[in-house]
Amino acid sequence: MTREKRGFNPNLILFLIGRMISDTGTSIQMMIMPLYILDIGGSSAAIGFFSFAALVPALLVYPLAGVLGDRLSRKMIMVVTDFLSAGAILGLALISYSGRMNFNWLLLGQMIISLLNGLFDPATRGMLPQIVAQNELTKANAKVASLRGISVLLGPVIGASLYARFGITVLFLINGLSFLLSGVSEMLIHYKHVKQKSVGGISGVEADLSEGIKFILKHPIIRRLCWFFLITYALIQPVFSIALPLFYKEYLSYSDTQYGYLQSLSILGMLLGSALVGLVFGKDKTMLKPLKVGCSLLNGSILMFAVLTFPNSVAVLGDDSILYFILLAAVFLLFSAAHMFINVPMQAFIQRETPNEYMSRVFSVVGMITRGGMPFGALVYGIVLEKVMIHWTVLAAALLIIVISILFLRALPSSQEH
Repeated sequence: MTREKRGFNPNLILFLIGRMISDTGTSIQMMIMPLYILDIGGSSAAIGFFSFAALVPALLVYPLAGVLGDRLSRKMIMVVTDFLSAGAILGLALISYSGRMNFNWLLLGQMIISLLNGLFDPATRGMLPQIVAQNELTKANAKVASLRGISVLLGPVIGASLYARFGITVLFLINGLSFLLSGVSEMLIHYKHVKQKSVGGISGVEADLSEGIKFILKHPIIRRLCWFFLITYALIQPVFSIALPLFYKEYLSYSDTQYGYLQSLSILGMLLGSALVGLVFGKDKTMLKPLKVGCSLLNGSILMFAVLTFPNSVAVLGDDSILYFILLAAVFLLFSAAHMFINVPMQAFIQRETPNEYMSRVFSVVGMITRGGMPFGALVYGIVLEKVMIHWTVLAAALLIIVISILFLRALPSSQEH
C-alpha cells in the first residue's frame, strides 16, 4: 500500500472518518449507560459489574486478535467487526423497542461488543503506520485523538438530550447505524495485505504471540509503559465510570442534561490536549517531555477532584452552583488533556519502534496488559463504594497515582530522549 507522505492522503481521511462516525455513536450511548443502569434500579455494584463484564471479553480475545492482525488483512478485520458490532447494537435497539430490555440483555450485548472491539483494536492500531510516514505518526495519532475528542465531546450532549426525550432505544439505533457507516468508510481504504510467514494451528498461534511478548520484554521502555498504564488505568478508569456518576446522582443536584454538558466539557480537554501534542511535539520523537507534562496534569487534576468530593467542599461551594460546576469541568479538562500528553506520544513511540510484522501482536499484548487492571479495578470500586465514602476512596486513589507517576518518571532513562 502506498503511503502519502505529504499533502492529501485519502486513506488517512477515510480511516479518520470511519473512526469519528463510530466513536460519536458509541459516546452517545456509553456516556448514558451508568445513568440508565441507575434509572432501572441498579446500584454502584451493578455499574461496577457492568464495567467489569464489558471490558473482560476484549482483554481475553486480545492475544488472538494480535495474531490475526498480523496474519490477515487488517482492513478486512476492521470492516467485519464494525458490521458485526452494528448488528449486535441494533439487536439491543430491537429488544428495547419491544419492551423486553433488562440488565441481563444489556450486559450480554455489551460483552459481545467488547469482544468485537478486542478484535478490532490491534488491527486498527497496526494499520495506521502503513498509511502514513513514520515522521508523521505523532501528528496522525494526534489527529485520531482529536477527532475522537470531537466525537466524545458531541456524544454526551446529544446522548443526554435524546435519552431525556426519547429513551434508550434511540441511542442504540444511532450507535448501530454509526458502526454500519464506519464499516462502509473503511471498505473504501486502498489497502494491500502483505502476507506474513506463519505456522498453522494452535502451536503457530502460540509461537506468534510468544514473539510479540518477547519483543516487549526485551524493550525496557515499552515494558515500563505497560506497567505504568496497567496500574494507573486500574485506579483512574473506575473513578470516572463508577464514582463520578454515583457522586453526581447522590450528592449533586444537577440534571441529566447538565451531566452531559459536564462530560462534554471534560472531553474538550482531550481535544485541546491532542491538538497541543500534535502542534508542540508533532515532528519530535521525544516521549519523555510530553510524559512529564501529562503526569503533572494527571496528578493535579485527580487530586483536585478528590478535594471537590469532600462533603465540606460541596457544602461551601453548593451542590448546584455554577462555581462548583466550573471547578468540576476544569478538573476533567485537565485530566483529559493529561491523558493525551501521555497516550499520543506513547502510541507513536511503539509504532516507530515495532517492525510491521509484529505490529498487531505488540499492540494486542500492550493493550491486554495496560487495560488488564481496568475490569478488576471497576469490580473493586463497585464493592468498596458500597462500604467506603466516595471522597475517601477517590483521595486514596489520587495519592496512589501521584506516587506511581513519580516512580515511573524516575525509572525512565533520562539519557534516552525517546
